[in-house]
Amino acid sequence: MSPLSALRPRPEEDVDRSSSADMIARAAAQALRLELETYPKPGLVSPIDSGSHADMDAGTFRASTAAITPFFGDLARAGAAGAPMPALRRIGLQAEAAMRVATGGVNTHRGAIFGLGLLCAAAGALPRPIAGALGALVRDRYGATILEGPVLLHAPGARARRRHGVGGAPAEAAAGFPSLYRVGLPALQRGRRLHPGDDEAARVEACLALIGHIEDTNLLHRGGPEGFAFARAEAARFIAEGGIGHPRWRLRAEALHRAFIARNLSPGGAADLLAMTLFVDAIEGRP
Repeated sequence: MSPLSALRPRPEEDVDRSSSADMIARAAAQALRLELETYPKPGLVSPIDSGSHADMDAGTFRASTAAITPFFGDLARAGAAGAPMPALRRIGLQAEAAMRVATGGVNTHRGAIFGLGLLCAAAGALPRPIAGALGALVRDRYGATILEGPVLLHAPGARARRRHGVGGAPAEAAAGFPSLYRVGLPALQRGRRLHPGDDEAARVEACLALIGHIEDTNLLHRGGPEGFAFARAEAARFIAEGGIGHPRWRLRAEALHRAFIARNLSPGGAADLLAMTLFVDAIEGRP
């Protein structure tokens, strides 16, 4: 039996695919909203400020989320139908076009459309996924074609991957989002244990843990190897020194936020993975 066949729902577990796709789209939108509402996140946009960005604010992200939400439902339905990667790419490009109309051309969610979109397709294919199932399905069904697909040569992330020899978001997705499962979710759960009832604090913990771990091409694009190394080291130090368990964690996180802004650093890849972590947490369930 293949890994995928073991994950497929039995006939008696089937659900109304249309209503399930709408639920998945709502969960994706909520994950994006919660990521936006989280503060402090070093260098990133929130309702408090625009971080290291002069061309976008919280309103830009809210407009973008509203514009792309229907496409997450389309991706879920495509996943339920077993659609191949080229079909998912076509939906993703439509979502990106809608995003740019809503934001006046600003790229707010291209990375999230890619990663969260793949997870929506997996959720559509697996109405009742067990822990780890969404990432496994993305890896097994789409992994090879993710890496073989067309590359936007002039996109900042693609340029950073070529210049610095890192895998970035495509490699993360093709592998089944290991950083999400090994870093993001454990940090989110740890944060909830440290601050019961304060889910924003738990999201900060997850965000900083991801910044300290992943090869974020947004950081490489904006800060080069030096900025990338600074961001990862400082985020890892925040976690190593107690994270949100430190009595002055919020002041420390705000200071790190200002340091990222001073260096024009924005860990957009970690922000995308934080939203994906929140989505998987909601869909696969908490331990």
